[in-house]
Amino acid sequence: MTRAPQGRSLELFFIDGKLDGMQTAEELNWTGHVLLTPRTRIVDALKRSQAQHTGVYLLLGDDDSGGPLLYVGESENMAERIRSHDASKDWWTRAVFITTSANSLHKAHVRYLEARLVEIARSVGRIALDNEHHPGRAPLPEAAENSMEVFLDTLMMVLPAMRIDCFLNGGRPERSAPAPADTSAPVFELIMKKHRIAATAVFENGEMVAQAGSVARDAWHGQNRKHSGHQDLRVDVFKTRVLKLDGGNAVFTRNYAFTSPSAAAAVVTGRQTNGAITWRLQGFGKTYKEWEAESLAESVDASLG
Repeated sequence: MTRAPQGRSLELFFIDGKLDGMQTAEELNWTGHVLLTPRTRIVDALKRSQAQHTGVYLLLGDDDSGGPLLYVGESENMAERIRSHDASKDWWTRAVFITTSANSLHKAHVRYLEARLVEIARSVGRIALDNEHHPGRAPLPEAAENSMEVFLDTLMMVLPAMRIDCFLNGGRPERSAPAPADTSAPVFELIMKKHRIAATAVFENGEMVAQAGSVARDAWHGQNRKHSGHQDLRVDVFKTRVLKLDGGNAVFTRNYAFTSPSAAAAVVTGRQTNGAITWRLQGFGKTYKEWEAESLAESVDASLG
């Protein structure tokens, strides 16, 4: 039985009072502390005590071709290590310091975290890595390794909240059947015979989860827009190898979660698409919009007794 998602409280503090300035992130009952700084504020950032702790750091920027680039490192004094990178690496524009408020991480901890972050970034495939070698996981006692995995679990929530999505994976485990009898999660389908599109998606926990085996269009066929979020999303999904070209179309290699029906529909159809009317409830033909309206009406009726 899948446990219902648990609410969590995250505190973001904008040190400069600006979205693109220095900021910190902490979560209730989590020992971790994250400091994000633009390179233009690196001098001030390195004066902060947490930057001088033992921890893992990220350098983010663009490579020579303009594509996103990431470097993951660890140090017993991150500030000292960053000073050397400031002279040897000129491509990065943001730095992230990951540690604990009490400076409780030791060398083996951060070597383990460094290796896991590189593993995750490579498996997700959203960003190129500047790391020449794949660092090996430091051997840790079973209890300490479990603690680091719990630490990482929270970190994977914190970083996207700070607009760092290179570790964000929309993949979801496959189901034994499209619509198990023991779940109330509705299954939707998007069929376009003209373009040989046949996709199914399960709506659960507020996400539209496209199912493995769904067939989508081979490329983006809609109007090219410089700042089209859905067009960029489709590129990201291909980068993560969730979508794979197969003949004249593309196929989902595994389940993948989208934040909205329209995002899922745009990736499937290869153009801007109103997912509220293109996804239809499997077996009933109702659009997502019609199903949503009925669900809201039922919810109101139930609340009124």
